[in-house]
Amino acid sequence: MAEPNAPLDPDPAQHTPADAAVLGRGWAAPARLDPLGEAAEAAGPEKVRQSVLLILGTRRGERVMRPDFGAGLEDMLFEPVTAATAALVRLRVEQGLTAWEPRIDVLGVEVSVADRAAGRLDVRIDYRIRATNTFYNLVYPFHLHEGAAT
Repeated sequence: MAEPNAPLDPDPAQHTPADAAVLGRGWAAPARLDPLGEAAEAAGPEKVRQSVLLILGTRRGERVMRPDFGAGLEDMLFEPVTAATAALVRLRVEQGLTAWEPRIDVLGVEVSVADRAAGRLDVRIDYRIRATNTFYNLVYPFHLHEGAAT
């Protein structure tokens, strides 16, 4: 399974300037410095992927000017690993991405138990970027127990 913060494409140079113009360009998330010491940037499909991860990883109330931003996954901490919990995680991911990422169509969200003892669910998200009609997926590891990430 790929890390959620790994770049979508090993060679982002393969994307055209039109991708950045349509999908956006801005600071990379998480914020970091590039090899030249400048603020790292992301553009095109990589910017969209980072936005998806940002939505999933932001706690509601964390952003002062947008207190409802995020998927609400933080409310699932310490819940048991059950089918009901997996269904609620799936629903919150679908709703969060539909509400906060207008550049994509969510085609499917699948939640599977990756490690029951550690309380880890893998959330597979299939999406289509509307402007380019390209299909992507990512797997977001979600830990139901704080401090369980390794």
